[in-house]
Amino acid sequence: MKKILAILLFFLIGFNVNAQSNHTVEMKFEEILNHSNVKGSILILDYQNNQYYSNNFNWANTGFIPASTFKIPNSIIGLELNILKDENTIFKWNGEKRAMSIWEKDLTLKEAFSLSCVPCYQELALKIGYDRMSKSLKKLNYNHMVFDKKTINNFWLTGDSKISQMEQIDFLKRLYFYKLPIKKKTHDILKNIMIREQNNEYILSGKTGWGISDAENIGWYIGYLEKDKNVYFFALNINSTTNTNMDNFAQIRIEAIKESFKILDILQK
Repeated sequence: MKKILAILLFFLIGFNVNAQSNHTVEMKFEEILNHSNVKGSILILDYQNNQYYSNNFNWANTGFIPASTFKIPNSIIGLELNILKDENTIFKWNGEKRAMSIWEKDLTLKEAFSLSCVPCYQELALKIGYDRMSKSLKKLNYNHMVFDKKTINNFWLTGDSKISQMEQIDFLKRLYFYKLPIKKKTHDILKNIMIREQNNEYILSGKTGWGISDAENIGWYIGYLEKDKNVYFFALNINSTTNTNMDNFAQIRIEAIKESFKILDILQK
């Protein structure tokens, strides 16, 4: 009987410590967002330990427009249909004025992905077309995209398409572990073009997104960090507030994730 009680006490103490630890992380994640005058959720999965961390799991399970994070499945579909050959496939600039000057040149797939070239990916979506896009998204189990032939080139930027942070991480896991129903070459190309930082300590891969829905700015940063034979998947989703410095909105997303990894002692402080 004493042995059983000792075992129960051990598990209860372990559970209590873990609960306190998660609560501390939750508060610190919230502080990161409050400091930047944004609201939303930071979600991180420690894959090896099967542990999720977030300041707001309800938010993390709520769907939002995917914005430029959709460039991941869009690239996959383009490659699988041989519209794109590899990361060096060129998107030709037609000479027209674009929203950003950095898009006003010929760009490789890798460059277009990194620079988040909206016109490049709108062109790709039009080449894919409604029927093939619908079938491909169903095959990838990338659900809740709402579009028709008229909105094929902007449904990820505006409208009723939704994806949650949890769903983003599920998709990233399948990509990372070669579990998507696509060629190995396609997996490899996406994993290559997603790399943002690489050094002796870690490899950080990801994709940002910025959209507007119901007059609110919606910011995404999704991806994964590889370090010490482990992988940490992340998905951040934030909304601007009346006090947000919009000049810093793009950078806030990236800095918030890095600060979160420091809180978890994954990155050096």
